[in-house]
Amino acid sequence: MAIGFIGLGNLGAAIAKRLTSMNEEVIVWNRTKSKAEAKGFVCESSPKVLLEKCDTVFLCLFDSAGVRDVLTMENGLLSAIQKGKTIIDLSTNHFNDVVEFHKVVEAKGGNYLECPVLGSVVPASKGELTAVCAGKEAVYLTCKPLLEKFASTIFHLKEAGFAAKMKLINNLCLGSFMATIAECTALGEACGIDKKELLDILGAGGGKSLVLAAKTQKLIDEDFSAHFSTAAITKDLHCLQDLAYSLNRPLYTASVTKELFCKMKMMGKGDEDFSSIYQLFKA
Repeated sequence: MAIGFIGLGNLGAAIAKRLTSMNEEVIVWNRTKSKAEAKGFVCESSPKVLLEKCDTVFLCLFDSAGVRDVLTMENGLLSAIQKGKTIIDLSTNHFNDVVEFHKVVEAKGGNYLECPVLGSVVPASKGELTAVCAGKEAVYLTCKPLLEKFASTIFHLKEAGFAAKMKLINNLCLGSFMATIAECTALGEACGIDKKELLDILGAGGGKSLVLAAKTQKLIDEDFSAHFSTAAITKDLHCLQDLAYSLNRPLYTASVTKELFCKMKMMGKGDEDFSSIYQLFKA
């Protein structure tokens, strides 16, 4: 049976194409049908029709508001969900909202697996994402073979909301590393050090990380076409701030990092890759 997919942004399209390359039939729903068809997918008329043709539908949307809309809109997923149907939500959700999504889907008899992913377009295309799942173990085990087609590392935290929280914590590392690497690069250039050589040295020294490995060429070329956008990291760091407040814990490095990316968004850089924060330090 075909697999459904909703959310053909940069990451979603890469995952959907990866599934297709692994001999899965993927059909989609997208608000703009022509955009989905331009990417080579068959686009159904509504989320409801999509789910009627599939047992499993992936969501890979920008935020919880988008997920809620696809669930509850006229002819949304909740109008077709029933026993035997599963929603695998790859979106980075607010930790409170995602608990609600578990409840509303399960109340209709369906299965919901919270499954944000770590990584971006390039690892998605190679099947090298990391998936962090939360939900009932039986649902997780049923979905795991499908997740293994695009994720090389998979964790299961079981309790609803834990995967969303872990993704936000991970993105504090991601955003902080990127901001530091960008500042180091701009500072080294100001000293007159060749950028490529500087990044090679950082990659052999204190800057060695998955973030630097993924973004070195973007920094060299100053190609900031989005793999993971500034708007997305800004949204995630706002959700992280909500998480810290709910625990009555202060944020330190996260607050500074959030404000740096907020500044980039205010400068009209929200649609650029988050590595474009380099421009803030170079200015």
